[in-house]
Amino acid sequence: MIYTVKTSTSHVNNAPTERFLHLQSNDNSLILLLDPIPAIIFWGRKIDREHAIPSALFDVPVGQARLDQHVVLALCPEHGRGDFGSPGIEGHRQGRDWAPVFNLTAVEHTDTAATMTLSDPRAGLELTIYLALDPESNVMTLRHRVVNIGSSDYTLDRLALTLPLSENLNELITYHGRWSHEFQMQRIPLTHGGFIQENRRGRTSHESFPGIIALQPETDDVHGNVIGMHLGWSGNHRLRAQVKSDGRRYLQAEPLLSSGEVILPPNGAFETPTMYALFSNQGLNGMKQGFHHYVRNQVINFPEAKPRPVHFNTWEGIYFDHEPQRIMAMADAVAGMGVERFILDDGWFLNRDGETRALGDWIVDPKKYPQGLTPLVDHVNQLGMEFGLWVEPEMVSKDSDVFRAHPDWMLGLDDLGYRQPSGRYQYVMDLQNPDAYNYLLATLDSLLTEYNITYLKWDMNRELVQAAHNGLPAYHGQTLALYTMIDTLRARHPLVEIESCASGGGRVDYEVLKRTHRFWTSDCNDALERQSIQHGMLMFFPPEVMGSHIGPYRSHTTRRVHDMSLRGLTALFGHMGAELDPVGLPDVELAAFARYIDLHKHYRELLHSGKCFNIPSGDSGQRIYGVMNDDVVLLAVVQIAMPQYALAGRLRLPVLDGDKRYRIDVLDSPAAFSSTMKQQPSWMAKPLSIHGDQLIQIGLSLPIMDPESAMLLSFTLE
Repeated sequence: MIYTVKTSTSHVNNAPTERFLHLQSNDNSLILLLDPIPAIIFWGRKIDREHAIPSALFDVPVGQARLDQHVVLALCPEHGRGDFGSPGIEGHRQGRDWAPVFNLTAVEHTDTAATMTLSDPRAGLELTIYLALDPESNVMTLRHRVVNIGSSDYTLDRLALTLPLSENLNELITYHGRWSHEFQMQRIPLTHGGFIQENRRGRTSHESFPGIIALQPETDDVHGNVIGMHLGWSGNHRLRAQVKSDGRRYLQAEPLLSSGEVILPPNGAFETPTMYALFSNQGLNGMKQGFHHYVRNQVINFPEAKPRPVHFNTWEGIYFDHEPQRIMAMADAVAGMGVERFILDDGWFLNRDGETRALGDWIVDPKKYPQGLTPLVDHVNQLGMEFGLWVEPEMVSKDSDVFRAHPDWMLGLDDLGYRQPSGRYQYVMDLQNPDAYNYLLATLDSLLTEYNITYLKWDMNRELVQAAHNGLPAYHGQTLALYTMIDTLRARHPLVEIESCASGGGRVDYEVLKRTHRFWTSDCNDALERQSIQHGMLMFFPPEVMGSHIGPYRSHTTRRVHDMSLRGLTALFGHMGAELDPVGLPDVELAAFARYIDLHKHYRELLHSGKCFNIPSGDSGQRIYGVMNDDVVLLAVVQIAMPQYALAGRLRLPVLDGDKRYRIDVLDSPAAFSSTMKQQPSWMAKPLSIHGDQLIQIGLSLPIMDPESAMLLSFTLE
């Protein structure tokens, strides 16, 4: 029998005799095997819990020439029990207690969550597993906590979270990337062997976003089974997807610990970051929408319930060339474009005339700003805009007053004679050093107290190398200290919002999002590159936290040029902003910026609360995506590369309601349409009313589009 609880009251079982536990969310069932060790044996579409499920469904044969009993694939696999895959825990006590075998001692659970306590008194370890299903979004959260109940120190090398996969999920979507080319996805088979991704850069990283998707070969955006998994952690991590020789497969995620980084004294404890996972039988769109719902309701904590303000950032307009009157002129220009938040980027502080110096000296430069920032802040506020400021608190330049006074505040092993390489001419402050931590916290607190700053763009522009505190590895501790600093600062200034920026998308994950409010997705504002970057990011994050700016005509990172239509529509589907020098731009260019900002504002509520989706295209060089609610669908058709065929095919919309009628409007289209077609499809000439079932089954003939062009459509319920 499956053990069930009819109420939401917590149930404690100190001597569990039930073999199974059935948890449910709105759409999913998750069945746990409790004996001999907790393991997920089913996760999928909801099963009626009132009907008894015979345990014979989960019996597994034992083959010849193997161990004499079946070894379950546990939430924390144990080598000592005979699991030959990747263990869930590794460590030792001076070479002993290295192969623990845990036994379940207590279970506390509700209809949607379970806390399972296990113990191995011989190894001197206690393990707690926390598992929950979010009722509305169906997102599963999982984390482990280990306690040293022995009488001597225990060195913990690994503590990993393990998620079994059904045998038909035999493909993966994995992430790769680099600076200005983040969130790139590839689809690979998962049939034998496995896949490992390791990040040792000290932050979430551009290269190795901690997310992975397992799916059926036939799964696409709208059909098929899929499990997405993300590790909410802003430091080093390891992801693994593995197929055992018997065909069982699993995903595994863990913080990647350096040798000797975690040594638990008696009664000392270590807790993993949280794994977030989601099963969907509605393709990648179902997975994406579930994660978005969870993040909006369980992760994001905006200080105020207000529309996300349109940004302007000064960086690509002036770089280090700070002159208050010129910056005020920029503010005048962008206020006329409809900008609502003005961010002063790098170069405002003492002696910061280039990237080689002054990080750590967080004092307003009196040469550039003889009256401080007050005149500029007041001017921006009088124009009706909020004022934001760029900072990079974790970094220090050796050519700075703070480093000359306190070289021991730097994270590293320089006191032993090592010389770690610089990154972007800078080094990292040791946030576990109380004096360095208190200095940075006091400096930021002072800035936010003195000036009407409502937003911090918090940057972090280099990886960690030889990251040591008091000679010991400090990657994990540095990340935890960062969380503490942001939490403390936000408690003192609860109305201040913070952007997580790390040379763009180098620190993007759920754990940092719990304490920040926006990601700078990438330093690349090239609209074509942004199409793939934003596509990958939106798999796990909703648009309202995805910073997306209209850049200048010529991209600063790729030197490629795009017209305003592609730039504007690409930025439309995120948290919009602009980044350029507006002073001296022709009126027609300023008007174009204003038009797309106004279009974003018109649809902002939909963009930042609706359901995001993709629609498969028969042309690999074309992307079709949008956002919808019960009343309207906003749809972008983007031709990334040269069309494969002379005709573009048909646009079918499976996301619509087949029983309703819709009015189709063309909101924006390339001016070049007059050159690509002698005759456009008739539905583009004027609004058309059409039945949803016809749009689902038959669809519309698409126009012929140039590469690197886009158009925007709306489908409004009549």
